[in-house]
Amino acid sequence: MQVTRSLKQLLTDWETAVSRTTQPRPPIYAGPDIQLTRLTEKTSEVEPGAAFIARVRTGSDGHPYIGKAIERGASMILAQRSPAEMGLTIPDHVVYLQVDDTAVALAWLAAAWEGFPSRRLVVIGITGTDGKSSTANILYNVLRTAGLKVGLLSTIKAVIGGAEEPLALHVTTPEAPVVQHYLRRMVDAGLTHVILETTSHALAQRRVTAVAFDIAAVTNITHEHLDYHGSWEAYFAAKAGLFERLRGYETKRLETGRPGDYQTTRRKTAILNRDDASYNRLQTIPVPRQISYAIHHPAAVRAANITYAAGRTTFDLTLNAPPRPRASILISSPLVGEFNIYNMLAAAAVAHSLGIEQEIIKKGLETVEAIDGRMQRIHCGQPFLTIVDFAHTPNALTKAIAAARAMLNQSSAIGRIITVFGSAGKRDVTKRRLMAEIAARDADLTILTAEDPRTESLDDILAMMADGCRAQGGVESETFWRVPDRSKAIYFALTIAQPDDLVLICGKGHEQSMCFGTIEYPWDDRKAARAALGAFLRGEPAPDLGLPTFELHEKPVLNS
Repeated sequence: MQVTRSLKQLLTDWETAVSRTTQPRPPIYAGPDIQLTRLTEKTSEVEPGAAFIARVRTGSDGHPYIGKAIERGASMILAQRSPAEMGLTIPDHVVYLQVDDTAVALAWLAAAWEGFPSRRLVVIGITGTDGKSSTANILYNVLRTAGLKVGLLSTIKAVIGGAEEPLALHVTTPEAPVVQHYLRRMVDAGLTHVILETTSHALAQRRVTAVAFDIAAVTNITHEHLDYHGSWEAYFAAKAGLFERLRGYETKRLETGRPGDYQTTRRKTAILNRDDASYNRLQTIPVPRQISYAIHHPAAVRAANITYAAGRTTFDLTLNAPPRPRASILISSPLVGEFNIYNMLAAAAVAHSLGIEQEIIKKGLETVEAIDGRMQRIHCGQPFLTIVDFAHTPNALTKAIAAARAMLNQSSAIGRIITVFGSAGKRDVTKRRLMAEIAARDADLTILTAEDPRTESLDDILAMMADGCRAQGGVESETFWRVPDRSKAIYFALTIAQPDDLVLICGKGHEQSMCFGTIEYPWDDRKAARAALGAFLRGEPAPDLGLPTFELHEKPVLNS
């Protein structure tokens, strides 16, 4: 049975929801009521009764497709430009609403369509350049350990009532109607809390504008996505928007069903990284409550006496934030690297703000399982370590190599770090050289390879990265190589690895495809590493894993 919504009721519900806030009001509409079957910005999804949203994005504009949407039976058009401006004649039976920003209007209409589900949940938003998914997964485990009915919506998956659902390839935070529908399903499933990984794209494109956040946490804000945002200032402003949203809603009064259940914080709360450069500016946003976390600076939530090992990290966790400051407690976690301590601190700070007891936080941190594609060890019997990590930004690569170095330093033998990574096409160009410079400076050997070149020239991308290696003293065919096929690059790294070395494969992590041109080819770095290790240990050549680059390039040259 098809679900429909009354246009007038949607607008009324939107008006009611924002009536005592500074949030945008709905457009004025005095025409006849209509029943809508869906909200969509794709003409391919338009059907009789659909509302077509003329979204304006970087590089695309839905307004030229309004005529086609009407031909396909759209009952309503939501646009930023008038029909006269576009030379359009709108049929009498089609409602035409003009708004300042169709993305904002879509967000509020989608929330109204689903009955504003975020207002019936404690919503925890996690943003940052690196570590969002890891922090979200760690926090999910802590809240589950506390017995909370919690959902998760990350760039990796959605989890509702313990059931996992994968999201689309290369997804960031989904579009507003999808976000709101997931939240609706969580409410219907009886959940009380939700962790929402919130990307800069989602914030800039208003996908979470109508989500009523209770807690916002930041991991870090470093160099990334400048291809989209245009400048670091614009990127920072998008991230900061999550914290600005804490000011725009009334405090919720949620009932979770049992006396003493962990409810909303009663005050909107910002969780800030005191060690990150973003702290000084984010802490000036007037949020009702702030909780800081850090390793190197004084903070309400802090880690000290840290010990790193190849498969475990230990540290003393101190929770000195209200409501109940506590003495430090020893944490022993299977997650490795300093960056994972920051992720755990952020999760602990959120849990502490919700009133979760220290012993439960400890149990949640210590029982979290290895996160897919995040410093994930791949072992097939080889005499060296092989690790897959999602690091695809300069900061993340720096942290991954540092974590790898700490792991090697725990062993008696001194091994080398061999990095394998690329840089995506049609994305931030400046980070290509930066990442190559970091690898040449911090690792011992580097193999540059493909990572979603899309419609750009892979050879040009690799040439730019090679220049970065040279800028840090790298010598091609001695300390760094260009191996365009990623399967051959991984295999080559294994062939030059010696006992006690560490092969660090970065950039793809959990992702399930790689894009060449406009085609997504199946790809998983973890499966590729296992396949390459299997062939290497059997003395076989590099396996063909189906990428179009496999037959195009010769074996890399290794200078003696």
